[in-house]
Amino acid sequence: MKKVSVSFLSSKDEQKDILKLNRTSADYIHVDVMDGRFVKKKHKPFKMLYKMSSTIIKRLDVHLMEKNPLKNINYYASLNTEYITIHVELDKVDKYIDLIKQYGIKCGLAINPDTDVSALLPYLSKIDMVLIMSVMPGKGGQEFIDDTIKKILKIKKMIVSKKVKVKISVDGGINDEIAKRLDFVDIIVSGSYVTNSENFEEAICLLRENASKNSKKK
Repeated sequence: MKKVSVSFLSSKDEQKDILKLNRTSADYIHVDVMDGRFVKKKHKPFKMLYKMSSTIIKRLDVHLMEKNPLKNINYYASLNTEYITIHVELDKVDKYIDLIKQYGIKCGLAINPDTDVSALLPYLSKIDMVLIMSVMPGKGGQEFIDDTIKKILKIKKMIVSKKVKVKISVDGGINDEIAKRLDFVDIIVSGSYVTNSENFEEAICLLRENASKNSKKK
């Protein structure tokens, strides 16, 4: 069964949408954190999430789009977080992976659309998830980049050849139609498709159902 992680980056009312997501079958709430340097936009929701921590039931799937994620690794480790993801394009990737693991939290490694998949090879044995960016990071509502499908297949082959247990997650421009193409993905990250819908639960179920159809046929 595919898992669905919902981002509130495009929400007009973040707190309201987070509470609505609590009442859905979403597996995770996806938290986009941006420093204004690694990506142009800034998004720093920690204080809000900390204040809401007693009411947030869902586990967090945290994506740190930062040049120096050290401080926020420490911050988000204090919340109900299952994954903390940093970017393979950073310096000192090993240092950040080790810190995340010290907290007993699963570590994800994100890769941008213009980064070659070979950049992941040194880290596959140390991480729990690869987050494949199917849009340029930093802005919600972008269209899915078609070449992402080839990238998913390459990374899947790398994981199989290395014999490691690493989940594949895809983030960006995913709607119910795109979901049908994500056969080899474990986690689907979707934002505006869900938060702009009239019924969050229906949108989440459709994503999960469509992404699972082709997998069942194989």
